Amino acid sequence: MIGITLSTDQILSAPPEVRRWIEHQVLSGLGLGPEAPPVPTLPVQGAHLVACTTEDAAKILAQIQGVLPAVNVLFEFGRPGIALGQPPVMMFRLIDILHHTRLQNVGQVMASLEMINKALIEARHDPSARFCGFDNEGHCLIAPETQRAIAGVWQTVIAKQHGVAEGEAA
Repeated sequence: MIGITLSTDQILSAPPEVRRWIEHQVLSGLGLGPEAPPVPTLPVQGAHLVACTTEDAAKILAQIQGVLPAVNVLFEFGRPGIALGQPPVMMFRLIDILHHTRLQNVGQVMASLEMINKALIEARHDPSARFCGFDNEGHCLIAPETQRAIAGVWQTVIAKQHGVAEGEAA
């Protein structure tokens, strides 16, 4: 057995494929990931990842607003993600979404994502539209425009809340 020590700078400057491989090795070593690297799967025929506008994101929020876990998951995508690929996609780890939303398991995150996908299909009137996609390593992928749109909706919600709070104080 050979051990190698890498600095944080070395890992951060490594190509995305190498960072994903290191992540896989660490998770599987801790018993939190699959033993073998996952085999890529084929995407659903006809489904396509869409770039949501601010209007799309607001419509999604309006449709899911009664389900707090789904709202929390939606707003997780307003955080900065890791951009990779060409054309670029934003990558978010499902385990991070689980941790930030304080849900009990990844199944609940996936159920929320399915609800968000269905809300987008209804908002766009396009059964092949997808809010997000997944890789086989526990990442959720969205278009960069979608991330910006969700961040914009989040800022609008916060501004409205701040305005309501100021109005109550007056």
